[in-house]
Amino acid sequence: MPYFDAASAAPLHPVAREALLAALDEGWADPARLYREGRRARLLLDAAREAAADAVGCRPDELTFTPSGTHAVHAGMFGVLAARRRVGRRLVHSAVEHSAVLHVAEVHAAAGGTVTEVGVDRTGRVAAAAVADALGGDAALVCLQSANHEVGTAQPVEEVAARCREAGVPLLVDAAQSVPWGPVPGAWSVLTASAHKWGGPPGVGLLVVRKGTRFAPQGPLDERESGRSPGFGNLPAVVAAAAALRALRAAAEGGSDEAVRLGGLVDRIRARVPELVPDVEVVGDPVRRLPHLVTFSCLYVDGEALLHELDRAGFSVSSGSSCTSSTLTPSHVLRAMGVLSEGNVRVSLPYGTEAADVERFLTVLPQAVRSVRERFGVPVEEPARRAAEPAAVAEPAAAPGVVVDALGRRCPVPVIELAKVIDQVPVGGTVTVLADDVAARQDIPAWCAMREQEYVGEEPAERGAAYVVRRRV
Repeated sequence: MPYFDAASAAPLHPVAREALLAALDEGWADPARLYREGRRARLLLDAAREAAADAVGCRPDELTFTPSGTHAVHAGMFGVLAARRRVGRRLVHSAVEHSAVLHVAEVHAAAGGTVTEVGVDRTGRVAAAAVADALGGDAALVCLQSANHEVGTAQPVEEVAARCREAGVPLLVDAAQSVPWGPVPGAWSVLTASAHKWGGPPGVGLLVVRKGTRFAPQGPLDERESGRSPGFGNLPAVVAAAAALRALRAAAEGGSDEAVRLGGLVDRIRARVPELVPDVEVVGDPVRRLPHLVTFSCLYVDGEALLHELDRAGFSVSSGSSCTSSTLTPSHVLRAMGVLSEGNVRVSLPYGTEAADVERFLTVLPQAVRSVRERFGVPVEEPARRAAEPAAVAEPAAAPGVVVDALGRRCPVPVIELAKVIDQVPVGGTVTVLADDVAARQDIPAWCAMREQEYVGEEPAERGAAYVVRRRV
Protein backbone atom coordinates (compact mmCIF):
# COMPACT_ATOMS: atom_id res chain seq x y z
CA MET A 1 0.00 0.00 0.00
CA PRO A 2 1.73 3.23 -1.13
CA TYR A 3 2.28 5.64 1.74
CA PHE A 4 2.16 9.23 0.48
CA ASP A 5 2.24 11.20 3.76
CA ALA A 6 5.95 11.59 4.47
CA ALA A 7 5.44 15.24 5.47
CA SER A 8 3.61 13.96 8.55
CA ALA A 9 6.02 11.13 9.32
CA ALA A 10 8.47 9.37 7.04
CA PRO A 11 8.89 5.60 7.25
CA LEU A 12 11.81 4.50 9.42
CA HIS A 13 15.01 4.53 7.37
CA PRO A 14 16.73 1.09 7.18
CA VAL A 15 19.94 2.60 8.59
CA ALA A 16 17.95 4.09 11.47
CA ARG A 17 16.46 0.69 12.26
CA GLU A 18 19.89 -0.94 12.40
CA ALA A 19 21.33 1.86 14.53
CA LEU A 20 18.35 1.77 16.89
CA LEU A 21 18.69 -1.95 17.53
CA ALA A 22 22.45 -1.65 18.09
CA ALA A 23 22.07 1.34 20.41
CA LEU A 24 19.50 -0.51 22.51
CA ASP A 25 22.31 -2.93 23.39
CA GLU A 26 25.14 -0.41 23.65
CA GLY A 27 23.53 2.90 24.62
CA TRP A 28 21.22 2.11 27.51
CA ALA A 29 23.42 3.54 30.27
CA ASP A 30 23.60 7.10 31.58
CA PRO A 31 26.08 9.02 29.40
CA ALA A 32 26.85 11.31 32.35
CA ARG A 33 28.44 8.46 34.33
CA LEU A 34 32.16 7.68 34.31
CA TYR A 35 32.08 3.90 34.39
CA ARG A 36 32.52 1.80 31.24
CA GLU A 37 28.85 1.58 30.22
CA GLY A 38 28.38 5.31 30.78
CA ARG A 39 31.48 6.16 28.74
CA ARG A 40 30.25 3.96 25.91
CA ALA A 41 26.89 5.71 25.95
CA ARG A 42 28.65 9.08 25.98
CA LEU A 43 30.66 8.17 22.90
CA LEU A 44 27.45 7.28 21.08
CA LEU A 45 25.82 10.55 22.11
CA ASP A 46 28.82 12.65 21.06
CA ALA A 47 29.04 10.88 17.70
CA ALA A 48 25.32 11.43 17.09
CA ARG A 49 25.64 15.12 17.94
CA GLU A 50 28.58 15.57 15.59
CA ALA A 51 26.76 13.82 12.75
CA ALA A 52 23.59 15.88 13.22
CA ALA A 53 25.54 19.12 13.52
CA ASP A 54 27.47 18.38 10.33
CA ALA A 55 24.21 17.73 8.48
CA VAL A 56 22.56 20.89 9.78
CA GLY A 57 25.61 23.10 9.35
CA CYS A 58 26.42 24.13 12.91
CA ARG A 59 28.90 23.40 15.69
CA PRO A 60 28.21 20.32 17.85
CA ASP A 61 28.08 22.43 21.01
CA GLU A 62 25.31 24.54 19.44
CA LEU A 63 23.00 21.55 18.97
CA THR A 64 20.61 20.15 21.58
CA PHE A 65 18.53 16.99 21.28
CA THR A 66 14.93 17.43 22.45
CA PRO A 67 11.97 15.04 22.90
CA SER A 68 10.28 16.31 19.69
CA GLY A 69 10.33 18.97 17.03
CA THR A 70 7.44 20.74 18.72
CA HIS A 71 9.37 20.78 22.00
CA ALA A 72 12.34 22.27 20.14
CA VAL A 73 10.17 25.06 18.69
CA HIS A 74 8.65 25.85 22.06
CA ALA A 75 12.00 25.82 23.88
CA GLY A 76 13.66 27.88 21.17
CA MET A 77 10.97 30.56 21.04
CA PHE A 78 10.52 30.90 24.79
CA GLY A 79 14.29 30.94 25.33
CA VAL A 80 14.91 33.81 22.91
CA LEU A 81 11.84 35.80 23.95
CA ALA A 82 12.85 35.59 27.61
CA ALA A 83 16.45 36.59 26.91
CA ARG A 84 15.38 39.65 24.90
CA ARG A 85 12.59 40.84 27.17
CA ARG A 86 14.37 44.13 27.88
CA VAL A 87 14.77 44.82 24.16
CA GLY A 88 11.12 44.24 23.34
CA ARG A 89 8.23 41.81 23.60
CA ARG A 90 7.06 41.67 20.00
CA LEU A 91 7.07 38.36 18.15
CA VAL A 92 6.99 38.39 14.33
CA HIS A 93 5.97 35.32 12.33
CA SER A 94 4.52 34.47 8.94
CA ALA A 95 0.83 33.60 8.55
CA VAL A 96 1.65 30.04 7.45
CA GLU A 97 3.85 28.84 10.31
CA HIS A 98 3.34 25.44 11.90
CA SER A 99 0.84 25.31 14.76
CA ALA A 100 3.76 24.83 17.19
CA VAL A 101 4.78 28.44 16.49
CA LEU A 102 1.21 29.73 16.62
CA HIS A 103 0.60 28.11 20.01
CA VAL A 104 3.63 29.87 21.49
CA ALA A 105 2.40 33.12 19.95
CA GLU A 106 -0.94 32.69 21.74
CA VAL A 107 0.78 32.12 25.08
CA HIS A 108 3.11 35.04 24.48
CA ALA A 109 0.20 37.38 23.72
CA ALA A 110 -1.74 36.16 26.76
CA ALA A 111 1.28 37.00 28.92
CA GLY A 112 1.34 40.60 27.70
CA GLY A 113 3.54 40.31 24.63
CA THR A 114 2.56 41.46 21.16
CA VAL A 115 2.47 39.48 17.92
CA THR A 116 2.84 40.67 14.33
CA GLU A 117 1.70 38.27 11.61
CA VAL A 118 3.18 38.76 8.14
CA GLY A 119 0.94 37.74 5.25
CA VAL A 120 1.89 35.62 2.26
CA ASP A 121 1.05 35.64 -1.44
CA ARG A 122 -1.21 33.14 -3.17
CA THR A 123 1.64 30.61 -3.40
CA GLY A 124 2.21 30.74 0.35
CA ARG A 125 5.48 32.64 0.13
CA VAL A 126 6.34 35.56 2.38
CA ALA A 127 8.16 38.61 1.01
CA ALA A 128 11.45 39.41 2.70
CA ALA A 129 10.61 43.11 2.39
CA ALA A 130 7.36 42.53 4.29
CA VAL A 131 9.28 40.89 7.13
CA ALA A 132 11.73 43.78 7.15
CA ASP A 133 8.84 46.24 7.38
CA ALA A 134 7.57 44.36 10.43
CA LEU A 135 10.87 44.74 12.26
CA GLY A 136 11.34 47.58 14.70
CA GLY A 137 12.94 48.58 17.94
CA ASP A 138 10.65 46.35 19.99
CA ALA A 139 10.96 43.18 17.87
CA ALA A 140 12.35 40.35 19.99
CA LEU A 141 12.18 37.41 17.59
CA VAL A 142 11.22 36.49 14.03
CA CYS A 143 9.98 32.98 13.20
CA LEU A 144 9.99 31.66 9.65
CA GLN A 145 9.75 28.10 8.40
CA SER A 146 12.24 27.10 5.73
CA ALA A 147 9.48 25.41 3.69
CA ASN A 148 5.78 25.02 4.29
CA HIS A 149 4.52 21.75 5.68
CA GLU A 150 1.18 21.83 3.83
CA VAL A 151 1.90 23.17 0.35
CA GLY A 152 5.68 22.79 0.07
CA THR A 153 6.50 26.42 -0.75
CA ALA A 154 10.09 27.34 0.16
CA GLN A 155 10.59 30.61 2.01
CA PRO A 156 13.34 33.19 1.33
CA VAL A 157 15.18 32.30 4.54
CA GLU A 158 18.59 33.57 3.46
CA GLU A 159 17.24 36.98 2.47
CA VAL A 160 15.08 37.27 5.60
CA ALA A 161 18.04 36.26 7.77
CA ALA A 162 20.11 39.06 6.24
CA ARG A 163 17.35 41.59 6.95
CA CYS A 164 17.05 40.33 10.53
CA ARG A 165 20.79 40.55 11.10
CA GLU A 166 20.81 44.15 9.85
CA ALA A 167 18.07 44.98 12.34
CA GLY A 168 19.73 43.04 15.17
CA VAL A 169 16.76 40.68 15.58
CA PRO A 170 17.31 36.91 15.86
CA LEU A 171 15.63 34.60 13.37
CA LEU A 172 14.27 31.18 14.36
CA VAL A 173 13.90 28.82 11.41
CA ASP A 174 11.55 25.85 11.64
CA ALA A 175 13.39 23.50 9.29
CA ALA A 176 11.38 20.37 10.00
CA GLN A 177 10.47 19.81 6.35
CA SER A 178 13.69 20.93 4.66
CA VAL A 179 16.50 19.46 6.79
CA PRO A 180 16.19 16.07 5.04
CA TRP A 181 17.07 17.79 1.76
CA GLY A 182 20.06 19.86 2.84
CA PRO A 183 21.37 22.52 5.25
CA VAL A 184 19.40 25.74 5.65
CA PRO A 185 21.38 28.70 4.23
CA GLY A 186 21.67 32.12 5.77
CA ALA A 187 22.67 33.77 9.01
CA TRP A 188 19.80 32.37 11.09
CA SER A 189 20.12 32.39 14.87
CA VAL A 190 18.02 29.41 15.98
CA LEU A 191 16.93 26.31 14.07
CA THR A 192 14.59 23.45 14.90
CA ALA A 193 13.89 20.11 13.23
CA SER A 194 12.17 16.77 13.85
CA ALA A 195 13.67 13.34 13.22
CA HIS A 196 10.52 11.54 12.13
CA LYS A 197 10.38 13.84 9.07
CA TRP A 198 13.58 12.34 7.66
CA GLY A 199 13.15 8.69 8.58
CA GLY A 200 14.39 8.78 12.14
CA PRO A 201 12.29 7.44 15.00
CA PRO A 202 9.64 9.70 16.54
CA GLY A 203 10.49 11.42 19.80
CA VAL A 204 13.69 13.21 18.70
CA GLY A 205 13.94 16.90 17.89
CA LEU A 206 16.83 19.25 17.16
CA LEU A 207 17.32 22.68 18.69
CA VAL A 208 20.29 24.68 17.41
CA VAL A 209 21.21 27.97 19.07
CA ARG A 210 24.12 29.65 17.35
CA LYS A 211 26.88 31.20 19.43
CA GLY A 212 26.23 34.83 20.19
CA THR A 213 22.45 34.44 20.33
CA ARG A 214 20.97 35.59 23.61
CA PHE A 215 19.11 32.65 25.06
CA ALA A 216 17.55 31.99 28.48
CA PRO A 217 16.15 28.45 28.90
CA GLN A 218 12.76 28.47 30.61
CA GLY A 219 11.34 26.08 33.20
CA PRO A 220 13.20 23.81 35.61
CA LEU A 221 16.75 23.16 34.41
CA ASP A 222 19.23 20.35 34.94
CA GLU A 223 22.76 19.58 33.80
CA ARG A 224 21.77 17.71 30.62
CA GLU A 225 21.84 19.16 27.09
CA SER A 226 23.23 22.51 28.26
CA GLY A 227 20.12 23.00 30.38
CA ARG A 228 17.96 23.42 27.27
CA SER A 229 16.24 20.03 27.38
CA PRO A 230 16.04 18.50 30.85
CA GLY A 231 15.63 14.84 31.61
CA PHE A 232 17.20 11.55 30.60
CA GLY A 233 17.15 11.50 26.80
CA ASN A 234 16.23 8.59 24.56
CA LEU A 235 19.77 7.83 23.46
CA PRO A 236 18.97 4.87 21.15
CA ALA A 237 16.44 7.03 19.27
CA VAL A 238 18.93 9.92 19.07
CA VAL A 239 21.59 7.62 17.64
CA ALA A 240 19.13 6.23 15.09
CA ALA A 241 17.98 9.72 14.06
CA ALA A 242 21.54 10.90 13.50
CA ALA A 243 22.39 7.74 11.58
CA ALA A 244 19.46 8.24 9.20
CA LEU A 245 20.37 11.87 8.57
CA ARG A 246 24.01 10.95 7.96
CA ALA A 247 22.95 8.21 5.53
CA LEU A 248 20.82 10.66 3.53
CA ARG A 249 23.69 13.14 3.27
CA ALA A 250 26.13 10.41 2.24
CA ALA A 251 23.76 9.17 -0.47
CA ALA A 252 23.36 12.69 -1.87
CA GLU A 253 27.11 13.30 -1.87
CA GLY A 254 27.63 9.90 -3.52
CA GLY A 255 25.56 10.91 -6.53
CA SER A 256 22.19 9.45 -5.55
CA ASP A 257 20.04 12.57 -5.88
CA GLU A 258 16.72 11.38 -4.54
CA ALA A 259 15.47 14.97 -4.40
CA VAL A 260 15.73 15.29 -8.18
CA ARG A 261 14.02 11.95 -8.77
CA LEU A 262 11.13 12.68 -6.40
CA GLY A 263 10.88 16.19 -7.81
CA GLY A 264 10.25 14.68 -11.22
CA LEU A 265 7.46 12.52 -9.84
CA VAL A 266 5.89 15.54 -8.16
CA ASP A 267 6.12 17.49 -11.42
CA ARG A 268 4.24 14.63 -13.04
CA ILE A 269 1.46 14.88 -10.46
CA ARG A 270 1.28 18.68 -10.73
CA ALA A 271 0.91 18.48 -14.51
CA ARG A 272 -1.45 15.52 -14.79
CA VAL A 273 -3.98 16.11 -11.99
CA PRO A 274 -5.57 19.21 -13.63
CA GLU A 275 -5.73 17.30 -16.91
CA LEU A 276 -7.38 14.25 -15.39
CA VAL A 277 -9.76 15.88 -12.89
CA PRO A 278 -12.07 18.81 -13.70
CA ASP A 279 -12.14 21.83 -11.37
CA VAL A 280 -8.87 21.28 -9.52
CA GLU A 281 -6.53 23.94 -8.14
CA VAL A 282 -2.89 22.94 -7.60
CA VAL A 283 -1.54 25.20 -4.85
CA GLY A 284 1.91 26.25 -3.67
CA ASP A 285 4.89 27.64 -5.55
CA PRO A 286 5.51 25.51 -8.67
CA VAL A 287 9.28 26.10 -8.63
CA ARG A 288 10.51 27.21 -5.20
CA ARG A 289 9.24 24.25 -3.22
CA LEU A 290 10.08 21.02 -1.45
CA PRO A 291 10.95 18.29 -3.95
CA HIS A 292 8.63 15.63 -2.57
CA LEU A 293 5.37 17.48 -1.82
CA VAL A 294 2.39 18.61 -3.88
CA THR A 295 -1.02 19.84 -2.76
CA PHE A 296 -4.21 20.32 -4.74
CA SER A 297 -7.86 21.06 -3.95
CA CYS A 298 -10.91 19.67 -5.74
CA LEU A 299 -14.13 21.65 -6.10
CA TYR A 300 -17.39 20.09 -4.90
CA VAL A 301 -15.59 17.44 -2.85
CA ASP A 302 -15.73 16.56 0.84
CA GLY A 303 -12.11 16.16 1.89
CA GLU A 304 -12.74 13.42 4.41
CA ALA A 305 -14.76 11.38 1.92
CA LEU A 306 -12.02 11.74 -0.70
CA LEU A 307 -9.33 10.59 1.73
CA HIS A 308 -11.44 7.53 2.57
CA GLU A 309 -11.87 6.75 -1.14
CA LEU A 310 -8.13 6.97 -1.72
CA ASP A 311 -7.46 4.89 1.38
CA ARG A 312 -9.77 2.17 0.07
CA ALA A 313 -7.86 2.31 -3.20
CA GLY A 314 -4.62 1.73 -1.29
CA PHE A 315 -3.16 5.26 -0.97
CA SER A 316 -2.39 7.09 2.28
CA VAL A 317 -2.55 10.88 1.84
CA SER A 318 -3.48 13.82 4.08
CA SER A 319 -5.62 16.93 3.79
CA GLY A 320 -6.03 20.50 5.03
CA SER A 321 -9.78 20.62 4.37
CA SER A 322 -12.03 21.76 7.19
CA CYS A 323 -14.13 18.65 6.76
CA THR A 324 -11.18 16.51 7.80
CA SER A 325 -10.32 18.47 10.95
CA SER A 326 -11.72 18.35 14.45
CA THR A 327 -12.09 22.16 14.52
CA LEU A 328 -14.32 22.32 11.40
CA THR A 329 -12.22 25.26 10.15
CA PRO A 330 -10.03 25.23 7.04
CA SER A 331 -6.27 25.00 7.35
CA HIS A 332 -4.81 28.33 8.44
CA VAL A 333 -2.21 27.91 5.69
CA LEU A 334 -4.79 27.59 2.91
CA ARG A 335 -6.78 30.43 4.45
CA ALA A 336 -3.76 32.74 4.51
CA MET A 337 -3.08 31.93 0.86
CA GLY A 338 -6.70 32.58 -0.13
CA VAL A 339 -6.99 29.32 -2.08
CA LEU A 340 -9.65 26.65 -2.24
CA SER A 341 -9.74 24.41 0.84
CA GLU A 342 -12.46 21.88 0.03
CA GLY A 343 -11.37 18.53 -1.33
CA ASN A 344 -7.79 19.29 -0.34
CA VAL A 345 -5.19 16.56 -0.84
CA ARG A 346 -1.53 16.68 0.18
CA VAL A 347 0.77 14.12 -1.42
CA SER A 348 4.25 13.86 0.11
CA LEU A 349 6.43 11.11 -1.28
CA PRO A 350 8.84 9.21 0.98
CA TYR A 351 12.32 8.17 -0.12
CA GLY A 352 12.22 5.30 -2.56
CA THR A 353 8.73 5.94 -3.93
CA GLU A 354 8.30 4.04 -7.18
CA ALA A 355 7.18 5.80 -10.36
CA ALA A 356 4.67 3.00 -10.91
CA ASP A 357 2.93 3.88 -7.63
CA VAL A 358 2.59 7.50 -8.75
CA GLU A 359 1.12 6.40 -12.07
CA ARG A 360 -1.37 4.17 -10.30
CA PHE A 361 -2.34 7.08 -8.05
CA LEU A 362 -3.04 9.18 -11.13
CA THR A 363 -5.20 6.37 -12.46
CA VAL A 364 -7.17 6.00 -9.23
CA LEU A 365 -7.67 9.68 -8.38
CA PRO A 366 -10.18 10.68 -11.12
CA GLN A 367 -12.60 7.91 -10.19
CA ALA A 368 -12.24 8.69 -6.47
CA VAL A 369 -13.13 12.35 -7.07
CA ARG A 370 -15.97 11.43 -9.42
CA SER A 371 -17.41 9.03 -6.84
CA VAL A 372 -17.45 11.67 -4.10
CA ARG A 373 -18.98 14.30 -6.39
CA GLU A 374 -21.73 11.93 -7.46
CA ARG A 375 -22.75 11.47 -3.81
CA PHE A 376 -23.35 15.21 -3.63
CA GLY A 377 -25.26 15.29 -6.91
CA VAL A 378 -22.59 17.20 -8.78
CA PRO A 379 -22.91 16.68 -12.55
CA VAL A 380 -19.78 15.31 -14.20
CA GLU A 381 -18.18 17.86 -16.49
CA GLU A 382 -15.18 17.18 -18.69
CA PRO A 383 -12.51 19.92 -18.87
CA ALA A 384 -12.38 19.85 -22.68
CA ARG A 385 -16.11 20.54 -23.03
CA ARG A 386 -16.07 23.42 -20.58
CA ALA A 387 -12.99 24.98 -22.17
CA ALA A 388 -14.74 24.99 -25.55
CA GLU A 389 -17.74 26.94 -24.31
CA PRO A 390 -17.65 30.61 -25.39
CA ALA A 391 -17.51 33.21 -22.65
CA ALA A 392 -20.60 35.34 -22.19
CA VAL A 393 -20.49 39.13 -22.30
CA ALA A 394 -21.58 40.94 -19.15
CA GLU A 395 -24.70 43.08 -19.39
CA PRO A 396 -24.19 46.74 -18.46
CA ALA A 397 -27.27 46.96 -16.22
CA ALA A 398 -27.78 45.11 -12.98
CA ALA A 399 -29.90 41.98 -13.30
CA PRO A 400 -32.08 40.17 -10.78
CA GLY A 401 -30.62 37.58 -8.44
CA VAL A 402 -31.47 34.53 -6.37
CA VAL A 403 -30.83 33.48 -2.78
CA VAL A 404 -29.47 30.08 -1.78
CA ASP A 405 -30.07 28.90 1.79
CA ALA A 406 -27.14 26.67 2.83
CA LEU A 407 -27.42 27.33 6.56
CA GLY A 408 -26.49 24.37 8.70
CA ARG A 409 -24.71 22.60 5.84
CA ARG A 410 -20.99 21.96 5.80
CA CYS A 411 -18.42 22.10 3.04
CA PRO A 412 -18.61 21.56 0.14
CA VAL A 413 -22.41 21.92 0.04
CA PRO A 414 -22.61 25.77 0.00
CA VAL A 415 -20.32 25.93 -3.03
CA ILE A 416 -22.18 23.10 -4.76
CA GLU A 417 -25.51 24.89 -4.28
CA LEU A 418 -23.97 28.07 -5.66
CA ALA A 419 -22.71 26.22 -8.74
CA LYS A 420 -26.14 24.69 -9.36
CA VAL A 421 -27.94 28.03 -9.60
CA ILE A 422 -25.36 30.40 -11.10
CA ASP A 423 -26.59 29.62 -14.63
CA GLN A 424 -30.17 30.42 -13.58
CA VAL A 425 -29.43 34.13 -13.29
CA PRO A 426 -28.58 36.30 -16.31
CA VAL A 427 -25.10 37.69 -16.79
CA GLY A 428 -24.84 40.60 -14.38
CA GLY A 429 -27.28 38.99 -11.94
CA THR A 430 -26.29 37.88 -8.45
CA VAL A 431 -26.51 34.80 -6.28
CA THR A 432 -26.53 35.28 -2.52
CA VAL A 433 -25.45 32.25 -0.51
CA LEU A 434 -26.53 32.11 3.13
CA ALA A 435 -24.07 29.94 5.03
CA ASP A 436 -22.77 29.49 8.56
CA ASP A 437 -19.94 27.12 7.68
CA VAL A 438 -16.59 28.85 8.27
CA ALA A 439 -15.13 27.26 5.13
CA ALA A 440 -17.64 29.14 2.95
CA ARG A 441 -15.84 32.40 3.67
CA GLN A 442 -12.78 30.96 1.98
CA ASP A 443 -14.18 28.61 -0.63
CA ILE A 444 -16.82 30.83 -2.24
CA PRO A 445 -14.28 33.52 -3.26
CA ALA A 446 -11.91 30.74 -4.39
CA TRP A 447 -14.70 29.22 -6.49
CA CYS A 448 -15.30 32.61 -8.11
CA ALA A 449 -11.63 32.92 -9.04
CA MET A 450 -11.60 29.42 -10.54
CA ARG A 451 -14.85 29.87 -12.50
CA GLU A 452 -14.25 33.51 -13.56
CA GLN A 453 -17.22 34.86 -11.61
CA GLU A 454 -17.19 38.05 -9.54
CA TYR A 455 -17.12 37.80 -5.76
CA VAL A 456 -18.98 40.91 -4.60
CA GLY A 457 -18.39 40.41 -0.91
CA GLU A 458 -19.80 39.30 2.41
CA GLU A 459 -22.81 40.88 4.08
CA PRO A 460 -24.15 40.38 7.61
CA ALA A 461 -27.08 38.01 8.05
CA GLU A 462 -29.34 36.91 10.88
CA ARG A 463 -27.41 33.63 10.97
CA GLY A 464 -23.97 33.11 9.54
CA ALA A 465 -23.20 35.40 6.61
CA ALA A 466 -24.51 36.27 3.14
CA TYR A 467 -21.97 35.79 0.37
CA VAL A 468 -22.81 37.69 -2.83
CA VAL A 469 -21.59 36.49 -6.23
CA ARG A 470 -22.24 38.23 -9.55
CA ARG A 471 -22.38 36.19 -12.73
CA ARG A 472 -19.84 37.33 -15.29
CA VAL A 473 -19.76 34.44 -17.76
